Amino acid sequence: MAGLMSRASLVVKSKFSKLLDHAEDPGETLDYSYEKQLELLQNVKRGIADVVTAKKRLELQETQLQQSLVKLDAQAREALAAGREDLARQALERKSGLQQQLQSLDEQTKQLEQQQEKLIASEKTLSAKVEAFRSQKETIKAQYSAAEAQVRIGEAATGIGEQMADTGLAIQRAKDKTEQMQARASAIEELTAAGALDDFTSSSDALDRELQQLSAGTQVDDELSRLKAELGTGDKPKELEQ
Repeated sequence: MAGLMSRASLVVKSKFSKLLDHAEDPGETLDYSYEKQLELLQNVKRGIADVVTAKKRLELQETQLQQSLVKLDAQAREALAAGREDLARQALERKSGLQQQLQSLDEQTKQLEQQQEKLIASEKTLSAKVEAFRSQKETIKAQYSAAEAQVRIGEAATGIGEQMADTGLAIQRAKDKTEQMQARASAIEELTAAGALDDFTSSSDALDRELQQLSAGTQVDDELSRLKAELGTGDKPKELEQ
């Protein structure tokens, strides 16, 4: 049972694959692939933009922290000059904490810069591949269109195309029907002449037809005798003897 189902599945897949192959347009497939590559390239560019935005945000925070460090350093000097060592110590402690934050931001900025460089390199590589694919795509589409046109012209010229094949079959059927109708007409004519078929369009019956044939035979004999008399090769016709 499993073997039968496997064979049935294979048949269905092969039929479906053949159907898809017949319906598939290489040009449309290539255009779709190119669109997907453009989408991927656009995603990479958006990723670069996001990284640059994040880096700029960190750089802005670094600038603000540096300004805060300068301010705290000035406050510590003023407090110490005023004899407020305790205030100077607090300012310096805050300055130390901000310096640690600044160092962390600097490390994050460097990581973003590295990620940005990698993305830019990937974008350049991918962009070159997409452009190469576009050129190849257009070449393949042009070659396929030319080959398709050549096939259609060849099929039309040799009569192996579907339309030409249908036309050929129609002509052959018309010839067969014409020959059949001609044969039927000849058969009816022959049977009618032999008296095997009654001519319903005529008012004469079988006896009338026999009398007509007898009269026609007599007329032919008289005509033959007259010609012989004129040529001196036989008896004179009854009409001449009188």
